[in-house]
Amino acid sequence: MGVTVDVRQVYKYPFEQVVASFLRKYPNPMDKNVISVKIVEEKRDESTGVIYRKRIAICQNVVPEILRKVSILRVPNIQLEEESWLNPQERNMAIRSHCLTWTQYASMKEESVFQESVENPNWTEFIQRGRISITGVGFLNYILETFASTFLRQGAQKGIRIMEMLLKEQCGSPLTE
Repeated sequence: MGVTVDVRQVYKYPFEQVVASFLRKYPNPMDKNVISVKIVEEKRDESTGVIYRKRIAICQNVVPEILRKVSILRVPNIQLEEESWLNPQERNMAIRSHCLTWTQYASMKEESVFQESVENPNWTEFIQRGRISITGVGFLNYILETFASTFLRQGAQKGIRIMEMLLKEQCGSPLTE
């Protein structure tokens, strides 16, 4: 079956500031679930100027304790892989991430874009689609997908709050024009 969560947010800050804040977002005291983020690959395409990054995030396992009675869910940490393509000339950054843990039972993928806002070139639009699909755990599929859906929605909203806080701290008040 699967669950999809869509998010859209306009940050009233220039693209360059938003992307810089995004790349410094974690670890952060506002989200203690993200333990570490490490760049494992970074390269620049000299012909296009596009910067490719691959990062691995280590996060605490947030599956409720009651569901961890199932042995496959009894892991302390979850690994996520994120790939990004930053195009400074076109002022956009595409991001794809997926879960490296539980791949035989679950598929968690997110696709995001930061781009110059059509409303105002000094603002940045963020669009994200997350999808979780769980198979192979019988009757728990539905329960885990319901939990995952709630977690994805809350995580997206928390990520937006963290970005707004970081932008305000690092860049001052949002631009009104």
